[in-house]
Amino acid sequence: MQTIEAVSMLFRSLRNLSREAPLQLLPVRCQSNATSTEVNTAANFHFVPVSDPADLQDIEELQDFVRTSKRLFVITGAGISTESGIPDYRSEGVGLYARSDNRPVQYADFLSSSAIRQRYWARNYVGWPKFSSFSPNVSHKTLSGWEAVGKLHWLVTQNVDSLHVKAGSRKVTELHGSAARVMCLSCPAVIPRHDMQKRIKHLNPVWHAESQEMAPDADVFLTPEQIEGFTVPTCTQCGGILKPQIVFFGDNVAKPTVQFVHRMLEESDAMLVAGSSLQVYSAYRFVSAARDQKKPIAVLNIGPTRGDKLADLKVSARCGDVLPQIQL
Repeated sequence: MQTIEAVSMLFRSLRNLSREAPLQLLPVRCQSNATSTEVNTAANFHFVPVSDPADLQDIEELQDFVRTSKRLFVITGAGISTESGIPDYRSEGVGLYARSDNRPVQYADFLSSSAIRQRYWARNYVGWPKFSSFSPNVSHKTLSGWEAVGKLHWLVTQNVDSLHVKAGSRKVTELHGSAARVMCLSCPAVIPRHDMQKRIKHLNPVWHAESQEMAPDADVFLTPEQIEGFTVPTCTQCGGILKPQIVFFGDNVAKPTVQFVHRMLEESDAMLVAGSSLQVYSAYRFVSAARDQKKPIAVLNIGPTRGDKLADLKVSARCGDVLPQIQL
């Protein structure tokens, strides 16, 4: 605990020291998404809220924060993936809630209603080809690079898009799971999402639907008429209900996962939150725990977050505008 407090005091003292030469801000070129799984370091701003450019003083303070840490713990949210073209739920003006009345399925409803499971899998089947084609952006790649040089001790993401894994991160916990896997609710069977796609196609050889709108979990909007006649696969091993291996709204993160993340946080000396409003408790609890452990906390996010009052440093800007500027 003395070491952690020393790191915290050192960071706060560095903020008051004279700064080195200003950091040069590198422009990020905007272009459409790539369809391969290779890292796409360009950005897609369609679902990124309007924001001012990063303040140079804020970048320098975040630079000091990251340099001071030896075992950095990072939490990321939807705001780190919006620049890859994936929408989030809550962003003002561009999030799913602002653009549509469509809402994510509730776990209890998915369990209790075969009609809701049919609707969910039909929509997810249509959305998966596009969702699975999204590529990591410069922020994902930057954090992967921090891990490679030993700066990043552990990364926790709320996202289910697997873009951190695609970018090369290995010391990562997908807190809410991954849409790239499908699990059975009655037995231990887990299959790749692409295999599920093949099974659905086999069971629905003449069924076809299209939709343009997409949610952060690959969900799209289809009318009841479009869904009619769609057949949902069941587990080939036990006949049980299949669902993506993600935490639905109304469900809880598994206790072993929470306990593991707490251990990784305890081993760390500082926390950086990147691209999350922290409105969901599953991530906010770790920020609260970091404050209880007197670890320095920095938050990088467009607009206010639930954790701002706990943070030593808040930077309101795009992740892709700031993270690549940090020199280790």
